[in-house]
Amino acid sequence: MMDEQIKKAISKGKTSARRVLKIRDEALAERPEPVPDGLPGAEEFLFTSKAFERVGRRTANQVLIAEGDSWFDYPMFDVLGMLEDKHGYEIEDVAHKGDRVEDMAYSDGQLADFNRKVEKLIRRGETPRAILLSGGGNDIAGDEFHVMLNHKDSAAPGINEQVVAGILDERLVLAYVQILTSVDETCRRLLGHHVPIVVHGYGYAVADGRGYLGGWGPLPGPWLEPGFERKGYMAMAARRKIMRALIDRFNTNLIALTQRQPFADFVHFVDLRKALKSGANYKDDWGNELHPSKDGFRRVAKEFDAVINGLPSVL
Repeated sequence: MMDEQIKKAISKGKTSARRVLKIRDEALAERPEPVPDGLPGAEEFLFTSKAFERVGRRTANQVLIAEGDSWFDYPMFDVLGMLEDKHGYEIEDVAHKGDRVEDMAYSDGQLADFNRKVEKLIRRGETPRAILLSGGGNDIAGDEFHVMLNHKDSAAPGINEQVVAGILDERLVLAYVQILTSVDETCRRLLGHHVPIVVHGYGYAVADGRGYLGGWGPLPGPWLEPGFERKGYMAMAARRKIMRALIDRFNTNLIALTQRQPFADFVHFVDLRKALKSGANYKDDWGNELHPSKDGFRRVAKEFDAVINGLPSVL
């Protein structure tokens, strides 16, 4: 059954990419050719490679395109900022904190915007070194987190297998399939080949009740503790065990997706479970329940850089 759903998601992903490219082709066909007059004008900068030949083009080893959640869009420091500041990449992104993977795949034209970002960069003559995709944390955590848990005092404490299977094994996988397929279709139609796409799992988050800057008043969070409390899990040991199982399940599903065709040809995985501490000193790497600290984001960016450096050339 899941294989059939994945085939449908692949078909929908290709259709969405073709729709965006058709709209863009029609729009560009009606746009008048810019007339060079000394320095290149705005139109020439946006839509011709000649401008970049004249002022210097960024190299494919530098440029990344990214879509994602708060790990890519976090106040003051995040993964993308660390990749730019510490590793020398130049990043174009459409990431937005709070987004779910389902938002990125299906809501309000977000996938179209992602494809437009990819298309514009390629038409400017810049082939990205890689495309980065971050998502899943917001689909799991938050107001609905408790639905994945059976009550501690029930006959079947721990995770609710049917609910978790529906969310992690089906819902998130299908959303990832549609996004990955659509972006890859855009790249192959414009370039004739794949551009590597890098996805990541999460480290072992700790449900300690910390939100952003403490989570007081209107500040976001906590995202996990309320669900645990609602289902009777007050002991940290029990919370850690459940979170470990959920994070492993999420990582395992993404790894499996990167190993099946056609995704094995162009999707690469960053495993962060060992990059971020989860033991006694976990607060060194975790700023709150869901987000790394500054040092934690630095560790995460280092893992991304290692994977990107090992990617095949796109030139």
